[in-house]
Amino acid sequence: MECSLLLVTYEKTFLIDSVAKGLGEIGIKTAVCGPDVKDIEAGKDSADIILVFVDGFTPEMMKVLVYIKDVCVDDGKSLYLVGYKDMLDYAAEFAPPEYVEKEFPRPIDAKKLVSTLSSEAELLSRRAEQKNIMIVDDDVTYLKVIRKQLSEKYRITAVKSGMQAIKHLGAHTPDLILMDYDMPITTGSKVMEMIRSEPDTEEIPVIFLTGRADRETVMDVMGLNPQGYLLKSASGEDILASIDKFFENEKTGRKQRKHIG
Repeated sequence: MECSLLLVTYEKTFLIDSVAKGLGEIGIKTAVCGPDVKDIEAGKDSADIILVFVDGFTPEMMKVLVYIKDVCVDDGKSLYLVGYKDMLDYAAEFAPPEYVEKEFPRPIDAKKLVSTLSSEAELLSRRAEQKNIMIVDDDVTYLKVIRKQLSEKYRITAVKSGMQAIKHLGAHTPDLILMDYDMPITTGSKVMEMIRSEPDTEEIPVIFLTGRADRETVMDVMGLNPQGYLLKSASGEDILASIDKFFENEKTGRKQRKHIG
């Protein structure tokens, strides 16, 4: 199984050693480091998964969680947390649930954790072949809902501001951007303008998300020449069907262009 994991913990306990050994035995290369930004920075590039044991909170751990969350968003890595319920609840302030693949409440035994991570690693392997969609929305609740609706079929990167989206696009090229039209500060139209002004991003398809269906809003949205728009009030099934249709049409268009060429 081609997968690597960075395990972040305060101290190497019997549980940590058992987890690292168990993961190694099933082919998941595991490195262990403390909650230190420099150590994590040194090991993050070779890791597909970052697993954090949140067994206590210090100012350093708070800083580390924010850093790890940003790394996972920017570099497309998967974040998992292990801890007692009160610690996981507190961790949510620094690594919100929409950025966490899964939480493992303690107490938990090493074999169960290794088995679950093995399944997650297999899922990540399959996801590598899926289309990658970046969702941009300042509404964290909606971001979490739509990510869940789409994540079984597509690889999802979720960001909650236009500037986070631009930063992510500096190092990544998603197959599609789903973007809220009505974001504050850096609006959807402004982000669209920046995307279209750069040679590296101008060809990335954009579909706008909007909560308004009035004629004026629709005309404003489509006046920016996106690949389409979706109403936030639509069901998850309808949104998924629309995205499936977009990629199918794109695939058909590529085949036709190749045939013409």
